[in-house]
Amino acid sequence: MAAAVRAAVDRHGRCSLLLSGGSTPRASYEQLAGLHRDDLPWPQVYLFWGDERYVASSDSRSNARMAREALIDRVAVPPSNVHPIPTDLPSADAAASRYESTLRAHFSDSPPVFDLVLLGLGEDSHTASIFPGSPALAEPVRWVMAAVAPVDPPQRITLTMAVLTSAAQVYVLVSGAGKAEALRRALDPASAPVAYPAAALQRAGDRVVWWSDRSAAANL
Repeated sequence: MAAAVRAAVDRHGRCSLLLSGGSTPRASYEQLAGLHRDDLPWPQVYLFWGDERYVASSDSRSNARMAREALIDRVAVPPSNVHPIPTDLPSADAAASRYESTLRAHFSDSPPVFDLVLLGLGEDSHTASIFPGSPALAEPVRWVMAAVAPVDPPQRITLTMAVLTSAAQVYVLVSGAGKAEALRRALDPASAPVAYPAAALQRAGDRVVWWSDRSAAANL
């Protein structure tokens, strides 16, 4: 992650980094803050999120809260560079629309090209908040959509697969035996994304790197 941040800043003066939520990336964020608090160009790093639970920013389930605790509050990222998905609007649809406006103000590309996208993997092979059958899998125009999850909390906001797979680099963090079958399905060229959404990341080819522990890789 640190190398990707440095390379992006060297290449064009800033790094647009898309953060993942959930439990798996917390340790990675803590290590990034601990090991690279003083040797990364944090003022040139712009932080965004791939998805968010539609809960208050103070809620323990908030992806933004987790990232603040593990990373943002421990490094010198300017507050103006931090762009969490809003959850204080009347609806998840309104939040998705507002966040898409935020992205369009930052990027000139369509779809936007993040320098690094960090993602996780669910046991049902979902990634971000793109669950099996999600319309965000094949959405050709919108960058951000409201989503309904089959787990709590059900209301979510997610970036679309077209945005995620347009990144310059994608890292997927996978941990635990419970993810073993999901990882196998995600890497199988025969898997249908409508049933196994993370399989759609194959569209990004060698720009995707899968970081897995041994337990999650047991079925490969």
